Amino acid sequence: QLVESGGGLVQAGGSLRLSCAASGRTFSRSTVAWFRQAAGKEREYVAAIRSDGSTASSASVKGRFTIARDNAKNTVYLQMNSLNPEDTAVYYCAAAGGRLITSRLTSLSSYGDWGQGTQVTVSS
Repeated sequence: QLVESGGGLVQAGGSLRLSCAASGRTFSRSTVAWFRQAAGKEREYVAAIRSDGSTASSASVKGRFTIARDNAKNTVYLQMNSLNPEDTAVYYCAAAGGRLITSRLTSLSSYGDWGQGTQVTVSS
């Protein structure tokens, strides 16, 4: 089970940190990703951290969002800086076993476990 937290309302230019905590899965042996879904749009990949600690992110958030993992807490974080209204969406945490290859990171079907989502709203 994955549980996200940390969403909320923030002004443009502000920051938020999302958390994804797991039960029944060890994140250090998984690939964990963040996806987001804006109203009326498809769910899209944001960032991922693999079991070996390597990270990747989409072009739209590169340089603004950082994904990290705390093995002791079995929690993955998404630090979001310089937020803009286009970042408004429900953010979902997803996990897959092992280390996903790059071509599989962005595919929803690669991930077997999903959280319930947390709303992020950025006002202009």
